[in-house]
Amino acid sequence: MAFSATTRQQNIERLQNETLDLLVIGGGITGAGVAIQSTAMNMKTGLIDMQDFAEGTSSRSTKLVHGGIRYLKTFDVGVVADTVKERAVVQGIAPHIPKPDPMLLPIYDETGATFDLFSVKVAMDLYDKLAEVKDPKFTNYTLSREEVLQREPQLNPKHLVGGGVYLDFRNNDARLVIENIKKAHENGGIMASHVKATGLLHDDDGRINGITAEDLLTGASFEIHARIVINTTGPWSDTIRKMDHTEKYQSQMRPTKGVHLVVDAEKLPVPQPTYFDSGDQDGRMIFVVPRENKTYFGTTDTDYHGDLKHPTVTQEDVDYLLEIVNRRFPTAKITLDDIEASWAGLRPLIAANGSSDYNGGNSGKISDKSFKEVIKVVDQFESQEASREDVESVLNDLETSLAEDKLSPSAVSRGSSLTSSPDGLLTLAGGKITDYRKMAAGAMALIAKILADKYDAHFNEINSKNLPVSGGDIDPHNVDATIAFYAKQGTDNGLTNDEALRIANMYGSNAARVFSLIGKVEPTHGLSLAETISLRYALDEEMTLTPVDYLLRRTNHLLFMRDTLDGLKDGVIATMADYLGWDAATVKAQTELLNQTIAESDLTALKQG
Repeated sequence: MAFSATTRQQNIERLQNETLDLLVIGGGITGAGVAIQSTAMNMKTGLIDMQDFAEGTSSRSTKLVHGGIRYLKTFDVGVVADTVKERAVVQGIAPHIPKPDPMLLPIYDETGATFDLFSVKVAMDLYDKLAEVKDPKFTNYTLSREEVLQREPQLNPKHLVGGGVYLDFRNNDARLVIENIKKAHENGGIMASHVKATGLLHDDDGRINGITAEDLLTGASFEIHARIVINTTGPWSDTIRKMDHTEKYQSQMRPTKGVHLVVDAEKLPVPQPTYFDSGDQDGRMIFVVPRENKTYFGTTDTDYHGDLKHPTVTQEDVDYLLEIVNRRFPTAKITLDDIEASWAGLRPLIAANGSSDYNGGNSGKISDKSFKEVIKVVDQFESQEASREDVESVLNDLETSLAEDKLSPSAVSRGSSLTSSPDGLLTLAGGKITDYRKMAAGAMALIAKILADKYDAHFNEINSKNLPVSGGDIDPHNVDATIAFYAKQGTDNGLTNDEALRIANMYGSNAARVFSLIGKVEPTHGLSLAETISLRYALDEEMTLTPVDYLLRRTNHLLFMRDTLDGLKDGVIATMADYLGWDAATVKAQTELLNQTIAESDLTALKQG
């Protein structure tokens, strides 16, 4: 179904002329999750974002559907239980995107270490139970010091005592967003990127009934009318809330910045995702993740007070990560010049959220003494030396260590918040990408109730756990075979096996639509056949408006395929210019924007001093 620059203009006209049941401000994963569910319920839904879809937080994560095992250290069982169970749901509704990729957790005998060998096994066993991991391929296990070093010989052996391996999932964050957006569009949603909310509208009773907006591509201003407006703008949530002058404004968000750096896999070879304490006793954990012949690592996790639209990687960020990674992998000797790509993103943390309560409370974290008691009684229960009542008794008497007035960003749990202002503005904020479906389901329950109570408007109930995203019509228990089936359609039509598999893995059940373009579009401007059909599909059906949209968020060329990017970008620009009818000035502007984005990712300014 067409979802293109032409569609965008048509949708903007509809947004001006129709009254919506629901307007979603924000096209990241939170807004996309709300939109797919509301459109499935047959609500007339509009969604706008002032940037490209997923351009903010939702394309700048660690790119894992992460289970949050470290939250077990603070005994955030609710966080972990919700997260790992929801991860299974996401894998079911988007089976072509999250892929199982077991995580190695090396254990060091260091002051302030999150886990020791004893506690990590207890935590992993509890983790598997919460996640209902039953496949022997993915159940956790421990490794001796020698086994860890055999698997990753580059790891620093000093103070290393062993390790654990547990199930985690890699993710393509931006693809997850666009597949939700596309499905919402397929369901009848009116979606438009590069449209900015500039103010709130009220009816005669003082209730919000829409917004004023600006088309950032044309400069045109217009109104959008809706029975309900929901703010899902992540780090910008407070900015939208400030527009509501009927509410006594109090800041809700606490954005923190995460940074990731990419090097060639030969420079830092790791066989699987690896997760460890920073070693600086700052409460931070570092990921090192292999991907597409590259290895990336992060994150810095620092409070952020700069431009929300444009967080950048600083020299301080680079120095911090290089120092830690080179300490853990001393033979790597990674320098600034080795960094091929990078990204910085903001986590939309809830300011009032403490380290324990997933839903926004501030109950504090469990004390070290109580944590050891929990470990002991769980171990005794596993060996049938303690009863269930003994375990419950310990849990009921936990000693907390209330959060300090100023928690470190790493200590703040990723709780979500759903609020309603006196005049009806809904705000859904916080959370993790893993939990987006569940957050949206909670919001939809409230939205449906408001529409029923105030407007006598009733809509279909749905089970969003069974609502696949675009491209997700794949048996989650038979993903590999299905992907191979789709890939064969590509190889049968002249693509290499690697090209066909890349397309099938990226687009899932939509791969057939991509392969159907073979013979209909001819490679031009030096692009390969595989790249030509991928770009054409992105232009036709993924509202791709700029080369940066395609090379950074519809694909991973800019991050993980840096070796071939320079030879690809001119062909992409020329092909898009033909498709979109750009004049010379637009071609120049888009070329400059792409080169600027590449230079920023390459850390050119830092490298030049």
